[in-house]
Amino acid sequence: MSDAHTVPDGDVTQDPDAGPAAVHRSRTLALTLGAVGVVYGDIGTSPLYALREAVAAAGASSGRVPAETVLGVLSLILWTLVVIVSVKYVTILLRADNDGEGGTLSLLALAQRAVGRPSAAVLILGILGAALFYGDALITPAISVLSAIEGLVLVMPGSDRFVVPAAIGIIAGLFAIQRQGTDAVARFFGPVMLVWFAVLALAGVWRILDAPAVLAALNPWYAAAFMVGHPAVALVVLGAVFLAVTGAEALYADMGHFGRRPIRLGWFAVAFPALVLNYMGQGALLLVHPETLSNPFYLMFPDWALSPLVILATLATIIASQAVITGTFSLTQQAVQLQLLPRMNIRHTSEAHPGQIYLPSVNALLLIGVLSLVIMFGSSSALAAAYGISVTGTMVITAVLTMVVAHRHWGWSVPASVALMIPFLLIDLVFLGANLVKIADGGFVPLGIAAAMLVVMWSWRRGTGLMLARDSESALPLATLLGQINEKSVASVPGTAVFLTADPAMAPVALLHSLKHFKALHEKNMILTVRTANVPHVPESARVSIAEIAPRFRQILLSYGYAEDPDVPQALMLCRRKGLKFDIMATSFILSRRRLRLSSRSLMPRWQARVFIYLSRNSASASDYFRIPAGRVVELGTQMNV
Repeated sequence: MSDAHTVPDGDVTQDPDAGPAAVHRSRTLALTLGAVGVVYGDIGTSPLYALREAVAAAGASSGRVPAETVLGVLSLILWTLVVIVSVKYVTILLRADNDGEGGTLSLLALAQRAVGRPSAAVLILGILGAALFYGDALITPAISVLSAIEGLVLVMPGSDRFVVPAAIGIIAGLFAIQRQGTDAVARFFGPVMLVWFAVLALAGVWRILDAPAVLAALNPWYAAAFMVGHPAVALVVLGAVFLAVTGAEALYADMGHFGRRPIRLGWFAVAFPALVLNYMGQGALLLVHPETLSNPFYLMFPDWALSPLVILATLATIIASQAVITGTFSLTQQAVQLQLLPRMNIRHTSEAHPGQIYLPSVNALLLIGVLSLVIMFGSSSALAAAYGISVTGTMVITAVLTMVVAHRHWGWSVPASVALMIPFLLIDLVFLGANLVKIADGGFVPLGIAAAMLVVMWSWRRGTGLMLARDSESALPLATLLGQINEKSVASVPGTAVFLTADPAMAPVALLHSLKHFKALHEKNMILTVRTANVPHVPESARVSIAEIAPRFRQILLSYGYAEDPDVPQALMLCRRKGLKFDIMATSFILSRRRLRLSSRSLMPRWQARVFIYLSRNSASASDYFRIPAGRVVELGTQMNV
């Protein structure tokens, strides 16, 4: 779900499907080029390793690659691209948009909104899908960069020992530039990937001419015959075949940035034909030269082209890695807004594009995780065993949530909703089972990462729920407090005070402590609540709601979408348009800062309570998260047992 992408001509959330008159042809082409550069980076680099791993999993070895194995595996890859990417994602899932946004958490928010009430089952599915994404985010940069650098061995025989150090250097540099934003680099994404896909297609056509018999793989009969004829290795081969479609979820996740039409054009006009031609070209090469199984992608090309090809492949894998890194930033921002993760410092790297963000803590954790995987596995072949479980798990969850959306949001009957997605769900489950076979060989890595993220998100969700319940038990209704305030006994001080509270019906804790200790109130007092809607963006016209609840009190409700970054001072400026006058430099933001302690009678397991306390202590302060000027903040501390 990558947010930090630069797309020509400003707002990219407008759906080009609105009609040909609404979108100029040049704009559509520009958006399509941007989609080719950002959306297809991951799936576009899969030819580097997918066919090699799948044929090797079938039991073939260099010098002995049966033709029926090549045609069967190749047919499996081609029809997997057709069914999962072309039909499921491009044709069906691109229609399941949440006000133009896509991705696991967008689908979760859409499903929750469609159900009309909080659903634990839907929430658990969404949390699990988000957790699995983090596993994919760590593995993708590692396997992509390693597979590209391994081409050095063909250019410089004996350079095996330089592969891992070179990959570490590239990955470290990639993460180091994240703080600068992707604005400068993104301008080259589209053209570079367009060249990459052109090279894939041309190389494929060249090799197909040497062995036209490879075209028989277009017949799905070869895929079925291979599965029936090789039951002992069928699941293992399917697990490797799935490498060809990793990155398909980006088609859905990045819909809000490019629109349906550019993503579809980019797939059917550029990425899909180039991938099909290249895979068939590799298959043709294996039919004629079985000894090239060690690296059929690079050995498709003449010796003179290897050096520039390694450079181009490295650039393509960097682009693929960049997309998943920024996607992690976007997913984390949405998770924070949906209260699945604690508040984090979010930095905006572009004034023109508010979606371009950088999360220092997430970037650091990703860097450590990716480098650990590179050092631990050392090669793309070894890491391939760890790849796929996260993606297949996410695809299963997506299929289930789509059934909910089709029934509740689109208004389809239950049988129709199930009939629409059950074939894809069964296919996804088969691929998930095939990838689960690889747990001992490395599949434990994404499962471990997903499990850790699941514990973190569930602990935070449960802990915040318990804290809110405890607050409501001891809280004083705001209306009661206002009725008890005696204007004569409470002194008045000049200026404006803003009190933040999660529940607008209850008196803010900071207000109660302020009255208790200072026996004073400001001339103007605002009770402020920031809410996150189940839509990605809230229009500015609906951002602010103001109500006068007492002579010196105003109640303000700020609404943000889950893909937006709350900015309280900026939102308060909108209050002036509604007639509420105040000076921001004479305004004090009075916040309550809670310190948690472990209780001997905790309602949570002690280990989970410790996780929640740790997350709470390391979360960003409310002033940082809501972008409140530090010089205008007054914090009143409280303690609470967990």
